[in-house]
Amino acid sequence: MKLSETEKDLYRIAREKMVETQIKARGIKDERVLEAMLKVPRHLFVDEALRDQAYGDFPLPIGEGQTISQPYIVAVMTEALELKGNERVLEVGTGSGYQTAILAELAFWVYTIEKYSTLLEKAKKILLNLGYKNISFKLGDGSLGWKEVAPFDAIIVTAAAPQIPPPLIEQLIEGGRIVIPVGDVYSQVLIKGIKKGGKLYTETLEPVRFVKLVGAYGFKE
Repeated sequence: MKLSETEKDLYRIAREKMVETQIKARGIKDERVLEAMLKVPRHLFVDEALRDQAYGDFPLPIGEGQTISQPYIVAVMTEALELKGNERVLEVGTGSGYQTAILAELAFWVYTIEKYSTLLEKAKKILLNLGYKNISFKLGDGSLGWKEVAPFDAIIVTAAAPQIPPPLIEQLIEGGRIVIPVGDVYSQVLIKGIKKGGKLYTETLEPVRFVKLVGAYGFKE
């Protein structure tokens, strides 16, 4: 469905309000992250019936029991990756494709893995229609990473794991960053890790609640 100019303006205004009140106001300072979130049309990544809620301060369902994350959490996780523009980034959990688009605005190349083919195909179609050419897609178990194209400068995991999957640590370059929610099914904390001397040094960012990462190094089905 093509949007009218009036609708485009309304969504642009909603995006500006989202960035000002939900993201800047909560301390996100990275100008590149703010610009990407002003640019990417979040409403295109949710079902038409939910588009009027696309810029709200909450996650939304996208099918297969998955969600599009709250805008603020997308901003927190993206800022923590410290992207400058020349990085190869692995995204575990393509989901709606919204986070993928934000990463594609900020990095050299994005490698994204999704467990559900329905979500992957839908996200891929939206991202290609928006003109992104720096994204590679894979259907599979994201907890295993993507060994064939590793190593990565940064890794973002958009589902909760009981621990940081060892293959992801292995596939991170020296000095690389990983951001992942870790905990049980009901509550987690957002962890940022930096690889130094082959080891991962972590810090806790904030409490979060994500859907489960299902896989060999995630939760069981």
